[in-house]
Amino acid sequence: MTVIEARVHRSWARNARMAFVLTAAIAGLLAAVVAASYMHPILALFVGVGVGVPLGGIVWVLVRIWPVIRLLWWWALEIGLAGLLLTGWVQLAAYTPAVVTLLVVALVVGVPAGVPVIRRLLVAWGWCLVVRHRLRVCFAQFIIANQSGSLPLILWATPTPVGERVWVYLRPGLSVKDLEARLDKIAVTCHASTVLIERASERNAAYVRFDVKRREVLTAHVGSPLVDVIDPDTPTVEQAPQQVPTALDLPDVQAPTITLPTQSTGDRKPAKPAATTSANGSKPAASTSADADDVSDWI
Repeated sequence: MTVIEARVHRSWARNARMAFVLTAAIAGLLAAVVAASYMHPILALFVGVGVGVPLGGIVWVLVRIWPVIRLLWWWALEIGLAGLLLTGWVQLAAYTPAVVTLLVVALVVGVPAGVPVIRRLLVAWGWCLVVRHRLRVCFAQFIIANQSGSLPLILWATPTPVGERVWVYLRPGLSVKDLEARLDKIAVTCHASTVLIERASERNAAYVRFDVKRREVLTAHVGSPLVDVIDPDTPTVEQAPQQVPTALDLPDVQAPTITLPTQSTGDRKPAKPAATTSANGSKPAASTSADADDVSDWI
């Protein structure tokens, strides 16, 4: 199985050569300048080479094996737990009889499995270990960070009542807006219902927080302690049920009567009395009241 991809090998090999050259040149030059104050410049040059080359070699080794160191860092918690359990088993089997060994193993395994509180706690922390690796798969598979392929730094994960909460430090090339468009894919990869993301710091936009939701807790039945506070001997008071209206009847609404203020005639001309019939026998136009405006005033 390929642990480190070929392109990653080539990239870090090139970085290792550059780091060797830069470290050897800078460290050798500084060492030669310092040594020139105490000896001949030619001897100081040899001293600089003797100091710069070993330091450059150390840097080359560190940069060259950095992908492996990073992989070990990703699995540091799992490796530590596995080493602790293996060491405990070896020491227990070496210094105790077989019956005692089996009894201790049964207690260590049976008590967490039989006690619901401890079992749920261990399962919650186990999901925290899993979700860190699943987020790393998301960043490596379908979230392109930058051209060098450096992944965001996944810091820590803690259990919550609905799932897990993970803190991540983003590398250059990513932002919260870019990740919000891929939350549905992240939820699928993390085997969760939904995933939310928000900034974890007001001053640093690269420090973000993922909230992974796996279950719904608001639908559970919660017992209220107020029931135990009520005295069971308290007498009950019978009250007549009130009639709840089912429809609105407008005549039953008590609406206030609004009276508009009358307008003064002022300089307006009095309206002319309308004739009963016109000369051609047609009906006259509707008569205007005294308070109405005369059309002739506007012409």
